[in-house]
Amino acid sequence: MTKPMLLADFARLPPAMVAQVGDGLSAAIDSVAVAAPDSHRFLRYHWFAAALSAYGGQARTIVIEADRVPIIALPMVALGPRWAGLAAVPGGYWPFRSFPAVSGTPVDAFDVLVTALARQINALRIGPVYDGDPAAAALITAARGQGWAVLDRFVADSFLLDMAAEAANGWPRNSTLRKNRFHEKHLGDHGALDWRFLDGEALKAGGFDALASIEEKSWIAARTDGHDAKFTATGHGAFWRALADDPVLAGMMHAALLTVDGAPAAFSFDIDAGALKYAVANSYDPAFAKHSPGKLLYYRNLVEAMARGITQVDWGAGDSGYKRVIGATQGPAIRDWLLVRPGLPAMLGRMLKGYWARSGHSG
Repeated sequence: MTKPMLLADFARLPPAMVAQVGDGLSAAIDSVAVAAPDSHRFLRYHWFAAALSAYGGQARTIVIEADRVPIIALPMVALGPRWAGLAAVPGGYWPFRSFPAVSGTPVDAFDVLVTALARQINALRIGPVYDGDPAAAALITAARGQGWAVLDRFVADSFLLDMAAEAANGWPRNSTLRKNRFHEKHLGDHGALDWRFLDGEALKAGGFDALASIEEKSWIAARTDGHDAKFTATGHGAFWRALADDPVLAGMMHAALLTVDGAPAAFSFDIDAGALKYAVANSYDPAFAKHSPGKLLYYRNLVEAMARGITQVDWGAGDSGYKRVIGATQGPAIRDWLLVRPGLPAMLGRMLKGYWARSGHSG
C-alpha cells in the first residue's frame, strides 16, 4: 500500500514570471493598483490615460505576471526622436510620477521587468519619485544589478505631518485657535463666510471652476505665465478634470473651499490615499491676504481630515515655512531618475551623469 503524502512533502515551486508587452495602456493597471500599497493606489489606468489626453503621447505597457496574475504594470511613453529609444513613465507631476506594483512583489519580478525593458528601450526616465518609493526603488536596484547606468537628480525635500502624534500633543493648540478666530472675525467684515468640503463629484459639478477662479487671481497668475496652475485651462486643468471621470479616483479627491459672500476666496486640494493625505495644491485670493484665508482654511481642512481617520499629511515639496509652523518635518528627498541600459547607452549615460545631476536643484 502506497504511503499517503503529507502536505509537508510537497515542494512549493516559485511562481512563473512572464513579461507581457503591449501597445496602449493595459487594463491590468487597475488590478495591480488595487493591490498596491495604499499610498500608490491612485496610480490607476485613468491616472495615466488622463495624462496622455492632457499632455500627449502614445503608451506601451509592460505587465509582469506571476502565475498569470499581474503584479507590476509599467506604462511608458516615448521621449525625443524615435531612434533614440528614450521613454518615460507618464502621469501627473503631483504628488509623484511612479507606477503600480502589488504589495510584497518579489525581487525576481523586477529583474524580469528590467530584462523586458532592455528589449524595448535604451533609457527610461522615472520621476519625480520619493526616496524609498516601493516600485521605483526596486526597479532601480534591479537595473543596477543588471549593469544599467543609473543617474539621479535632486528635485526637492518633502515635508510630512504626523497628525496622530500632533493630536496626541494637543494639536491644534488653543492659542492657534484663538488667533484663527480673530482672523476669521475680521475676514467676516468682507462678507458672509462659508466653509465647505468637496468630493470628486462636487468638483466635477463646478468645484474645479471655483478652484481655477482663485488661481487666476493668485500669485501664480500674477508672477508667472500661469502654466503651473493646477486647475485653469492654461495650466493643468484638463488633467485633473479628466481624473474625476474615474469613480475610484473621484472618491480619493478632497477639496476644502472658502467663499466670501459667495465668491471663491481660498482652497486646499488633496488626494486621500487610505490614512494618508497628499496635499496637492492650495491658494487664495490676495484681496483677503491680510486675514490669512489660506491658513484658516487649511487648519479647518486638517481638523476635518483628522476626524475622518487621516493620520499623516504629505505636503510634498515647496515653501517649508508654513508647513513647519503647522508641525511638518522634513521627509524623504524627491528625485528624478534616468535608467540607461548596458552597453554603449550606459557608457554615454555615465558621461552625462554630472550634467543630469546639475540640471536638478541643489539640496
